[in-house]
Amino acid sequence: MRSVRTVAYELPAELVLSDDVSVPMSVALHYETDDPYAVRTVFHPPGPGPTVEWFFSRDMLAEALSGRTGQGDVHMWPAAGPVHDVVLVALRSPAGSALVELPAWGVESFLRETWSVVPPGSESGRFDLDAELAQLLAGN
Repeated sequence: MRSVRTVAYELPAELVLSDDVSVPMSVALHYETDDPYAVRTVFHPPGPGPTVEWFFSRDMLAEALSGRTGQGDVHMWPAAGPVHDVVLVALRSPAGSALVELPAWGVESFLRETWSVVPPGSESGRFDLDAELAQLLAGN
């Protein structure tokens, strides 16, 4: 049986409301070795509202450090912010849309730690396809 390791980072972020207005918020990035392709991202909007959770591909998050990536409801790209380089994350859903700035240094640190536990290209080795198929067929 494999042990599951979690990498978790809490990053300061900005919710961009317009070209001139943004508000601080935090974003939590979670990576678990038993789901090696995905990053669970929890947005903590300012104020008393509920958190919002999205799942991103780890590869897409890495690609966003150097160029545009994404399709459909999620797009990411690097940009120079007023204080430091950022990764912009544009999200769209039936409930609305949002543009969030994440510090590039935080995204890089998070990814480096995930790569230390599951190197890029070795993700498929984390799966026991026979066990996964048996679980699906059993209805679990």
